[in-house]
Amino acid sequence: MPEPIISEIRKLTSIATDMDLAGSLRANAIKSMGSIGTRDALLALLELAANESLTINERKLAIKQAERNIK
Repeated sequence: MPEPIISEIRKLTSIATDMDLAGSLRANAIKSMGSIGTRDALLALLELAANESLTINERKLAIKQAERNIK
């Protein structure tokens, strides 16, 4: 996997889990991760779905984006 993609996934994960940011920014990070469509992005989305510090809606969004990657 190219390093720029992994770096982007790490940045998006950091944004998605930063509870000091607005919920809309976290949701956009999750959606962006879903559009990457790689195995690493899928794994990161599943980790977000399991993260209990995120809101229920953010966790559901992560699952929805993961499902999109699987299809």
